[in-house]
Amino acid sequence: MASTKKTPAASKVEAPIDNRETFVSLQKSFADSDLSVEEKLKTLYQLQAADSEIDKIIQLRGELPAEVAALEEEIADLKERSASVSAVIDQYNRNIADAKLSIAEHESIIEKYRHQLDTISNSREYDSLNKEIENQELLRQIDEKTINDTRFEIGARKSELEELKDRLAIRTEDLKAKKAELETIVEETAKEEAVLMARREECAAKIDARTMSAYERIRASVHNHLAVVGIYNGDSCGGCFNTITPQRRVEIASNRKLIICEHCGRIIINPDFE
Repeated sequence: MASTKKTPAASKVEAPIDNRETFVSLQKSFADSDLSVEEKLKTLYQLQAADSEIDKIIQLRGELPAEVAALEEEIADLKERSASVSAVIDQYNRNIADAKLSIAEHESIIEKYRHQLDTISNSREYDSLNKEIENQELLRQIDEKTINDTRFEIGARKSELEELKDRLAIRTEDLKAKKAELETIVEETAKEEAVLMARREECAAKIDARTMSAYERIRASVHNHLAVVGIYNGDSCGGCFNTITPQRRVEIASNRKLIICEHCGRIIINPDFE
């Protein structure tokens, strides 16, 4: 008796998500799921509803998050510039210290040469020593000028540093105020936002990755972030307000298919869900 060998069931191979894929392939993927199409459409509607409420909360914060981020960036830049100016001042002070040591060396050499002048009778050596003394005097004068010029530069840099510090203090206070304002708004809406985020995550968990990718892509591409809309005024897309054909309206009402607006690309759902 010939033995029968069972062939293992072929596992389903998921195609990689492509942001450029057609809505035809998305519709096919949408229908191929453990959830019914109607349940997935309802879930998409609930997801959009949660996201819209979260968007309203974010709008309450207005430009505050961007302003806080801009102030933090400016403060970091001011601190960096202050540190750079301080480093320049430190280097200038080291240059002055080096110049003072150099002056002391020149004076020591001049003093030594002057003592030698008292013991020299040869006119050629006398002239040579005087020449060396003149050179050392010139080098000392150069070091003294360097010190004076550097002190002037230090004064200018200190003024710049004070301006930076004053600006930094003002901006730090501005940041403190903006953060406090933002934290107050966040605290007032934190509970509601947490509930909405939990609802959003619950909906997102029921939707396959390909559909979620398309949903997020549509939301990012439209100004009001509405990826899922109903029918407006009985015959138009609730997103772009273009007329929907009777046949498409029947398909939307049937809850058996993912319908994409051919004009704006939004997902159109049965008005009954609303």
